[in-house]
Amino acid sequence: MKKLVNRRSLAELQGIGQGKTVLITGASSGIGAMMARRFAYLGYDLAICARREERLNALKQDIESKYPVKVSVKTLDVTDYKQIFTVFDSFVSDCKTRGKTIDKIIVNAGVGDSRVIGHGRFETNRHTAEVNFIAAIAQCEAAMKIFRQQNSGQLVVISSMSAVRGLPRHLTTYAAAKAGLANLAEGIRADMMQEKRPITVTTIYPGYIRTELNIGAKYLPFESTEEEGVEAIVEAIEAKVDEAFVPAWPWLPIGIGMKILPLRVMTKFL
Repeated sequence: MKKLVNRRSLAELQGIGQGKTVLITGASSGIGAMMARRFAYLGYDLAICARREERLNALKQDIESKYPVKVSVKTLDVTDYKQIFTVFDSFVSDCKTRGKTIDKIIVNAGVGDSRVIGHGRFETNRHTAEVNFIAAIAQCEAAMKIFRQQNSGQLVVISSMSAVRGLPRHLTTYAAAKAGLANLAEGIRADMMQEKRPITVTTIYPGYIRTELNIGAKYLPFESTEEEGVEAIVEAIEAKVDEAFVPAWPWLPIGIGMKILPLRVMTKFL
């Protein structure tokens, strides 16, 4: 069961990030870019990374023209696992020169492309599993190294509603990888509880969110706009919940239903 809290709206949270830094992977487009904008609105300095440097630089220029925050940019291909550690450590060094630390790290980079199992598309499914799970392990490892050294911080992983159950057709590998990510985060959270460290681990399960990545695709039931979806994500992160379905309506009851319905019944709705 996901933790429920009375969350404060972004308007109520404005300024809460002053003097703090959030690192976001996969920040050049979609949910990652919109999160960067929302955290800048809250006053956070940003450390953003992705493969497309030109998109990151354009985002940096736009954000710094609107908000009094510092945006650091670095290119990162999350399938280059060694580069993850190099980039994260470089962001830490940048912060130290300004007398700051990294307060939040959001493991957001991912892909949505997977195929039906047994149809000869192993390479596509392998790539999805590597980006969404193996690369996420590397990001979590690099993030927790930083937070353990600081003895503070918040690790956020962006999972998916698809992680709640095994799903058919083109969602099978994607759902499995996102479920692995959610379980990874829960294990790290258990470590922090046992060690009694002041480090928060938050898992976000987004529902259908319309972004620039799926423009042109057919609209799906209960789909939210990018602004609505990301606002709910950022509010949940700021509330420091353990886990959150976002937006909570209708995805919290849907998530509970997905968990308890027999597979034969659940698949009729997919």
